[in-house]
Amino acid sequence: MEPGEPQEPQEPREPGPGAETAAAQVWEEAKIFYDNLAPKKKPKSPKPQNAVTIAVSSRALFRMDEEQRIYTEQGVEEYVRYQLEHENEPFSPGPAFPFVKALEAVNRRLRELYPDSEDVFDIVLMTNNHAQVGVRLINSINHYDLFIERFCMTGGNSPICYLKAYHTNLYLSADAEKVREAIDEGIAAATIFSPSRDVVVSQSQLRVAFDGDAVLFSDESERIVKAHGLDRFFEHEKAHENKPLAQGPLKGFLEALGRLQKKFYSKGLRLECPIRTYLVTARSAASSGARALKTLRSWGLETDEALFLAGAPKGPLLEKIRPHIFFDDQMFHVAGAQEMGTVAAHVPYGVAQTPRRTAPAKQAPAAQ
Repeated sequence: MEPGEPQEPQEPREPGPGAETAAAQVWEEAKIFYDNLAPKKKPKSPKPQNAVTIAVSSRALFRMDEEQRIYTEQGVEEYVRYQLEHENEPFSPGPAFPFVKALEAVNRRLRELYPDSEDVFDIVLMTNNHAQVGVRLINSINHYDLFIERFCMTGGNSPICYLKAYHTNLYLSADAEKVREAIDEGIAAATIFSPSRDVVVSQSQLRVAFDGDAVLFSDESERIVKAHGLDRFFEHEKAHENKPLAQGPLKGFLEALGRLQKKFYSKGLRLECPIRTYLVTARSAASSGARALKTLRSWGLETDEALFLAGAPKGPLLEKIRPHIFFDDQMFHVAGAQEMGTVAAHVPYGVAQTPRRTAPAKQAPAAQ
């Protein structure tokens, strides 16, 4: 062909072997790349009245020891300044952190089985922190990939008045006074404590352990022990074996856990249920255990395991269970659980909370 002459059109070539496969691979790699650039899609928050709402304070969810020291020693202005200067540094996990992660693991399973249901755990960060601290809290939550969309920051005022508006099923705080306020308002609440040492807990199953009297049940029986001693208590429990105990402050939370468990049971997952509950009580099975179990039965509730210790320490058993949280009304048992690496929460309810009063000094008789 001479230069300048028009070229004859050529037949299009068929793609060589493997060309389609290579193109598909390039497309898949590009899709993965852009998917990673896009923000992760989070589930929609449920309506509060449909969910099991867990309100957690910032000092329960995260470790804020240094910040609390600054607040106590130097005041609120220095505290806020420090938080602003460090707002890109995530807080370290606090005692409630493993519990919250376990709640989220249960939620993932529930959403797989019931995509349209709002009957899941909803976590609310409930704190009296100033709103200026909110950025650091948000950054910390995003750092750990927690799904906490609802915040209540009250700028120094007590957040307790908001708990009912959030339909709170359980309130956890490091502030004992606020917990007492919540209990007085009829809300299930506990003061949470860090364990003395770290223990590995389940990443796939939420484990919650409860004391019985003054936690799930009323303090009726504890009052008899304190007033009349153990022998009278055993007689009373035997005589009233078929009379259910009145409910305690955390009965409603156990009820909520039971409701979610039944959603797994209905799918044939009783043995693989990602929620497991425990009754860990100082009661003796033979002399007073029947009334406790019959009370739960009368409420239409149960625990997966019931451990009657007849006064023995609870810590060693809790070390075997490794719950994400253990609730008790007596600080003696809370301290014992802490020593064994259990995250324990004190429920300030019942006769055990009554301060001991010393007998008044005898006065000399008045002159006649």
